[in-house]
Amino acid sequence: MKKTCAGIAGSPVTPFRHDNTIDFGTFEKQVDFLIAGGASALVHPMHIAESVSLSEEERRQLARALVCAAGGRVPAFVNVSYAGTDLSIEMARHAARCGASGVVLLAPYHRRAGPKALVDHFEAVADAAGGRLIAYSNAQASGTELTAAILGEMFDRIPGFVGIKDASLNMETFADICALIAARGRDIAALTASDLLLPSIAVGGDGCVSGCSEFAPRLVHALYRSCLDNDIPKARGLQRSVGRLLKVVRYNYPVAVKYAMELMGRPVGLPRRPLQPLTPQEKRWVKAELTATGVLDGEQRGW
Repeated sequence: MKKTCAGIAGSPVTPFRHDNTIDFGTFEKQVDFLIAGGASALVHPMHIAESVSLSEEERRQLARALVCAAGGRVPAFVNVSYAGTDLSIEMARHAARCGASGVVLLAPYHRRAGPKALVDHFEAVADAAGGRLIAYSNAQASGTELTAAILGEMFDRIPGFVGIKDASLNMETFADICALIAARGRDIAALTASDLLLPSIAVGGDGCVSGCSEFAPRLVHALYRSCLDNDIPKARGLQRSVGRLLKVVRYNYPVAVKYAMELMGRPVGLPRRPLQPLTPQEKRWVKAELTATGVLDGEQRGW
């Protein structure tokens, strides 16, 4: 049985107009592009979408827009992470009313909650969502690590647990998560939070939440297929190219991603402050990396 979130999950950016309002028409085009490019699921609004710079009302509007644009073609998960559990519960209920497939949830920002409080947080929000849960383990953003012991209890207490996005970029940590899932016999997808597919699939991973797919979906999906086919020589070469693109993705995150999309004929506007647009020199570097990895010539232009 295929895991719900296995594969390459798309994570749309938030497109802004010149007046700093959300461009929902372009957002819909972006969802169509990601699905047409092979996204197995959609998760939004993540940090790549400048989630922490969005108002609560904008997040509510985007939840509706995500579900409507996806139209049931792939599962659509809404990020409902906040510093407080009650805030996450309210957004989870809204996501459920919109028809979302489930929710994405971080440990509470800043709070450094203990193990019991963490499990209660995830369980309460999952219950409020009335659907499925992707836990997002990102100690750098939340300040709290989801240890194997905490995850094990969450697996046992949350029947709708379908995926975990691990942002540790530590293969030992990721391998431990995969082993825990296998030991529980659960259909939970282990997704790396970057496009490091070759090492993560080798230790039991099921895919990734992709940033590179915004401007290089053909390359990312070719890497994923080569990993599944166990074509290691091919996968190594593709992973090297994707590795170069990951440096673009992480540069002034997600400003360089938005500029790369512009280069590919899919402009999504500028980032919100305090993020700043790229300098001319930085733009030349992004273009050179897309050229060197074959993206400018080998990927689709426009929507």
